[in-house]
Amino acid sequence: MQAFAPPLTPASAAGSGSRSAACTQSSFIPRATWRRKRFRGPTLRRCSSPDGHKSLPPETRKDLPMSATITINGAAVPLPSDPRVSLLDLLREQLHLSGTKKGCNQGACGACTVLVDGEQRILSCLALAVQYEGRAITSVEGLAADGALHPLQQAFIEHDGFQCGYCTPGQLCSALGMAAELRRGVPSYVTEDLAADAVALSHDEIRERMSGNLCRCGAYNGIVDAIAETVTQAAAAPQGKEPR
Repeated sequence: MQAFAPPLTPASAAGSGSRSAACTQSSFIPRATWRRKRFRGPTLRRCSSPDGHKSLPPETRKDLPMSATITINGAAVPLPSDPRVSLLDLLREQLHLSGTKKGCNQGACGACTVLVDGEQRILSCLALAVQYEGRAITSVEGLAADGALHPLQQAFIEHDGFQCGYCTPGQLCSALGMAAELRRGVPSYVTEDLAADAVALSHDEIRERMSGNLCRCGAYNGIVDAIAETVTQAAAAPQGKEPR
């Protein structure tokens, strides 16, 4: 194998006139060091923790009032001092409510779905906790009451609406939000009669409205059957007796 030879310099060319000059450590290292310094990119800083308030520059810190709270599953908790903390990180990292899952963290899989004020479904990975000051958030931990499963949770078990269970918390919360939309008469892309006072429940309606919640195990048939049964029973129940 031919030995590495550096490019000719004026000094070496004026010497022997050949390319036999060795690449010494003293001649090569300064060039390599210069190249590293010359092409080094900017250094990026990362926050040391989800609640990294101290890592903010002093001029950008804006402390939240100590009275600022958010209600999680019926309990008032203080908002994080760092306004950049997402609602998902507040639930998982600070309140240790690990039922809400972090899947894609980009709002594409639906595993982080929670309910706002009992009806509106949102993606907690795309929501800042401070946006919901004074609002009531319900995660999967808040669905059961008095030691009894929510009717939708029981239906998921009976219809095999899950396998690994990773997406199930988001599926449950999203389905309850979907049921609230049906009660309000909110149409979907597949709703046939937009002028009707009530939206007719069908498997196509459920699939369309739940399309934002992915199940990588493919338990969609059981999920649809569980939701259809629960929503139908709630519609037939006396006023005030429908599932939450």
